[in-house]
Amino acid sequence: MKRLPVYEKPTCTTCRRLAALLTERGIDFERIDYMAEPLTESQLRVRRQKAGLRPRDVVRTKEPGARGLPMEDDEATLRALSLHPELPQCPMVECDDRAVLARPPETALELVG
Repeated sequence: MKRLPVYEKPTCTTCRRLAALLTERGIDFERIDYMAEPLTESQLRVRRQKAGLRPRDVVRTKEPGARGLPMEDDEATLRALSLHPELPQCPMVECDDRAVLARPPETALELVG
């Protein structure tokens, strides 16, 4: 199995719990800090589609920048997520043609079966 990409924010408790879970299970994964390397609108679109989620489903609604987002407008919300890397929820885990928002972290295990 190839390395599993995990898009995370290093200060996120859930991301740290996921890293511990994957390590404990012996699953090889690659930590991608999307705060240091923000995802483009296209990258966000692909991962969201793989996860079967709408852009509003991945918005960190408690962030100040989330208030006032046009949540019913998928394209505008997606654009805002790409411009403000603090807004997407994490961690997001991707495997081939599938992805999951790993909240709770155990959700990621669906991808590695």
